[in-house]
Parts: sequence; structure tokens; C-alpha cells
Amino acid sequence: MTDIFDQKILCGKCNSKMEKSEISKNGFIFRTVVCSNGKCNEKIIHPADESEYNKFINLRNKEFKVKMRLVGNSYAVSIPMEIVNFMNEQQKKMNEMVKLSFENMGRLSLNFNTPSLNGNPNARVIKSREIKILKDGKFVHARQFSDSAHPEKNRNQIIKKNINAIIKKNIEDDR
Repeated sequence: MTDIFDQKILCGKCNSKMEKSEISKNGFIFRTVVCSNGKCNEKIIHPADESEYNKFINLRNKEFKVKMRLVGNSYAVSIPMEIVNFMNEQQKKMNEMVKLSFENMGRLSLNFNTPSLNGNPNARVIKSREIKILKDGKFVHARQFSDSAHPEKNRNQIIKKNINAIIKKNIEDDR
């Protein structure tokens, strides 16, 4: 069976020939065709890629409760078949080695598709998130920045010094 993207596709707006391209979003590579005419910039995403991405979004929004078991000197975590089946659909051969990292207190990260394992030296992960941290016995609102390409630039930036006073004030205002 041939794929529709293997055929010549004309833009619906300007009737120009569309060129094959790729778009990356959340680690997914979407096959697209883009209008070669610079004026309309019409894009069409391959329907199969869009369907797989929607499956990923649905899985990502689910929260799974899994068991941890003691096996020798290590713990084993059971991964739901729903996740494993999805990953096997995405990769015909899944690497047996995964990256496990201790991100924060109470947060472990298990990465199956990491740049170092895939051999892509130019891959880069930039994260920014807002967190509450305990400093001098008080909770403070902070922003955390991390950059895999430049770890020396990783930092925590304090936004609001006394979050307890802000929370108390909000509670009193609600009364």
C-alpha cells in the first residue's frame, strides 16, 4: 500500500506544489508537507503521525499507580502494559538500558529514549518549572532552570520570599 504523502500534493489555497518537511514537538517527529509558495505557509501533518501523537497525549495525561518490589539489593517497578505497548509501537526495538535519575526529593525519572542512548550528540533538554522549596524553615516560591547542554547555567531563582505569609493572607481574605 502506498502512502498519500508519497504523491504530489498541491496547496489548497494557492495551488502550488507542497514540499516534504518534518516538525518536532514533544520528542515526536511529524511528517508534513509545506507549501513551497512563501506567501501562504500552509502545512499538512500526516494523519498517522497525528493519531500517534494523540495516543501519546492521552497516555501522558493518565496517572498510573505502580508497585515497587524489592529484588535482591534493588527495587523493581512494574510498568503498565499500556505504556510498554505504546513504546513498542514507536520503536520497533526498544533499548534494554534506560536512564534512571533522581531529580528531586520524592521524584525519580526513568528515560527510555535519551539523547546519549540514541547517539544524537546535538540533542538538548531545557526545562523551567516553578517549585516550592524549604529554606530556613520557611517555604519559598522559586523557579528552577536546567539546560542539558550548559549545566553550569542551571539555577534556582527565588520569586516570593515568604510564601507562608501569602498563603495565610489568601486564607484570611477568603473568610
